[in-house]
Amino acid sequence: MSTEESAPSRPPVMEDVARVAGVSHQTVSRVLNNHPNVSSKTRERVEQAITELGYRRNTAARSLVTRRSQTIGVLGSEMAQYGPSHTLLGVQQAAREAGYFVSIAALREVTPETIKDAMAHFMDQGVDGIVVTVPHPGTFDVLKDITAQVPLVAVGSIGDEHLTGATVDQRQGARLAVEHLLELGHQRIGHLSGPADWIDAAARIEGWRDALTEAGIEGETLIEGDWSAECGYREGLKIAADRSVTALFVANDQMALGVLRALNELGVRVPEDISVVGFDDQPESAYFIPPLTTVAQDFEELGRRCIGLLLDRLESGSTGTPVTVAPRLVVRSTTAPAIS
Repeated sequence: MSTEESAPSRPPVMEDVARVAGVSHQTVSRVLNNHPNVSSKTRERVEQAITELGYRRNTAARSLVTRRSQTIGVLGSEMAQYGPSHTLLGVQQAAREAGYFVSIAALREVTPETIKDAMAHFMDQGVDGIVVTVPHPGTFDVLKDITAQVPLVAVGSIGDEHLTGATVDQRQGARLAVEHLLELGHQRIGHLSGPADWIDAAARIEGWRDALTEAGIEGETLIEGDWSAECGYREGLKIAADRSVTALFVANDQMALGVLRALNELGVRVPEDISVVGFDDQPESAYFIPPLTTVAQDFEELGRRCIGLLLDRLESGSTGTPVTVAPRLVVRSTTAPAIS
C-alpha cells in the first residue's frame, strides 16, 4: 500500500468549500454566518458544497484566529410568556446556525441593577456580542448608561438612536386583525390589550386605533389585560354580559382562549354572535374550539435577522439598519360576517 493510500485524508477546510462552490472564501464565510446579503442561488451552491464535502467548522481554531469566544450573550425577561420565550428560541437557533454558542441570562425582575449585573456577567464571560430582548421601554434607559465593550442588538424593538434592533411589526399585525373584521362588516370592534407598559401591547393598541380611525369609526372599547387566559376569561364574562361589541381583537392567543371559554359558558356563539381574533398563532390555536383566527409572528425569521445585525456589527463596526419582520393573518373559524 502506498504512503498516499495509507495516510488519512485531511478534513475539508473553508477553502475547499469555496473551490467546489466556485465562490470566494469571504462568500463562504458570509453563508456560514447567515448574512442576509448573499443571493439564494449562491447560498444554495455553498450549502451544497458543504454537504458534498462534509465540511464542519472548527470552532476552536476559529476562536484562536479571530480572538473571539464564539459566544453571544442573550438577555431576556418575561420568559413565561409565549412571545418572549419564542423570540429567545428564534435568536438561540439562529446563533447556533451561525456557529455561535449562546449564554442566556433570564431576569426574574427587570431593574437597572439586574440588567447591569447581567451585562457585567456577560463581559466576564468574554462574549462577542449581546442580544437584548426588550419587552419594556424602560430597558433602553438602562442600556444608555452602560458602556458596552461589545456590540448590542435589541430584539423585539427597532431600537433607538443608541441601539439598533429587529422586531415583528406589531402595529401592522393589529391592523391586519382589525381590517379583517372591518371587511366582514363589523363596526363595534373592541380590544383586549396586553399590559400598557409592554412595547408590543402599546403597538397593537396603536394598530387597532389606526384601523378604526381610517374606517371612520369613533368611540372605542379598550380593556387592559395581563396576557393570561384567566384574564381573558374574566373579561370575556363581562363582554358576554353587556354585548357592547360584535367583534373582539385580543392581544394574544392565551387571553383569547379564556375569552372563548367565557363566551361559551354564557351561551354567546363564536363567530355567529361575536367574532374573535387573537395574536401570536401558538401551535394550540388551531385546536381551540372553534379554531382561532389570529396573527402569526415569524420568530425564526426574527432571530435570523437579529443575529445578522449582530454579525454585521462584529465585522464592520457599523450600527446597521433596523429590521422589521412582517406578520401575517391566519384566518380560521372564530370570525364571520357581522349580523346586520
